[in-house]
Amino acid sequence: MFKRILFSAITFFIVFAPSAYAELRIVITEGISSARPIAIVPFKWEGEGKLPTNVSDVIASDLQRSGKFSPVPTDKMPQTPYSDENVDFNDWTALGVDALVTGKISPTPDGKYLIEYQLIDVVRGQLTGGTSKGLSATGELVLTKDHLLLNNRKTVNGKQLRQYAHRISDLVYEKLTGEKGAFLTRIAYVVIDDKSEHPYQLRLSDYDGYNELLVLRSKQPLMSPAWSPDGKQLAYVSFENGQAQIFLMNIYTGEREMISSFPRHNGSPRFSPDGNKLALVLSKTGSLQVYVLDLRTRKMEQITKGRANNTEPFWDPDGQSLIFTSDRGGKPQIYRVNLADGSTNRLTWQGSQNLGGQLTPDGRFLVMVHRSDSGYNIAKQDLQTGAVEVLTKTMLDESPSLAPNGSMVIYSSVYGRNNVLSLVSIDGRFKARLPATNGRVRAPTWSPFQ
Repeated sequence: MFKRILFSAITFFIVFAPSAYAELRIVITEGISSARPIAIVPFKWEGEGKLPTNVSDVIASDLQRSGKFSPVPTDKMPQTPYSDENVDFNDWTALGVDALVTGKISPTPDGKYLIEYQLIDVVRGQLTGGTSKGLSATGELVLTKDHLLLNNRKTVNGKQLRQYAHRISDLVYEKLTGEKGAFLTRIAYVVIDDKSEHPYQLRLSDYDGYNELLVLRSKQPLMSPAWSPDGKQLAYVSFENGQAQIFLMNIYTGEREMISSFPRHNGSPRFSPDGNKLALVLSKTGSLQVYVLDLRTRKMEQITKGRANNTEPFWDPDGQSLIFTSDRGGKPQIYRVNLADGSTNRLTWQGSQNLGGQLTPDGRFLVMVHRSDSGYNIAKQDLQTGAVEVLTKTMLDESPSLAPNGSMVIYSSVYGRNNVLSLVSIDGRFKARLPATNGRVRAPTWSPFQ
């Protein structure tokens, strides 16, 4: 059943191909007028020519997509200061802005870029006049700048500018919200390009669609990619041998391992939080059932039983239970099973169907595909109160995947009779889509923190 193999274009018609495509670009479809205003001042470029990446634009876009911030348009800014010493705090507080990001970029003699940036607490700066008094380590009275929440510098090469812009976004987000940012992450997804000799393609990109890589292609369907907690492997389903089989792939070396090849169906792989186990769905006993495979011992344990179909397992953040979709009540609903004693309870009751569930990292919310009179949409349910909130208005939504900090959901939807990836913030404020130019895009999965 278990077999370690390397990529072989001849044997399996699959090719490891780390070549750039950059096909996805975010198109905003709904704004965030009720979010917190923030100023991202265009960074000053102190060199010649044009920068390969507009760092401040990347930061502003990142923060806007979280749904928690509404960047002030550049033409609405009362000034464009490049350090805290030039900030007119009164002008910004009059706009309702309580945080400001600014900086400058200069070329270095070795062809790199020095990025210097600040995150400024505008309200504190207004109260203190830009400086305040405090005690040094030796007990002396000194002037401090408590309004500077971040005051950093970093030298990077041209190819790292965009990546470091995401890093700045992460730091700003964490400093202002207390939650870790998830902008320096990636997504994996399946593209179906009917015009290609290998129409089924597994691709990776930054979370915002940039730096796309083709890592796997096949003449037969590829499905259900899932990241390992360390971000080094993907589990996925392939039909390359005439049936559904589950593989593990190292995305850096291209090495693959066939992990499950029972008769009939092998599907829905999902790594445990510690990466030592894999939840999966098999139909070797007839109906679809959830199993857990220990990746170290290769011991398989059946979790669900009976004649009902049970599928789409997802781990509780503590690793002690699984949620899954089951039709045991007639139509698909989401249940939770305790792995220690097998006790099971139903989680969803509103809507005619609920499926494809995932839990937020804090375990409070269940994000799922919710069917109501309006169709299939992404919704969240508060597991404490049971309240359900529909987050999307798109058509035939499926395969939701949460950012590792729980702030955003990426999912597949239908736009213009085609499958595209869409984004929605967990509070429903921000919505966008990532249209591809050369195929249908499905089954997105968000990476862990990088």
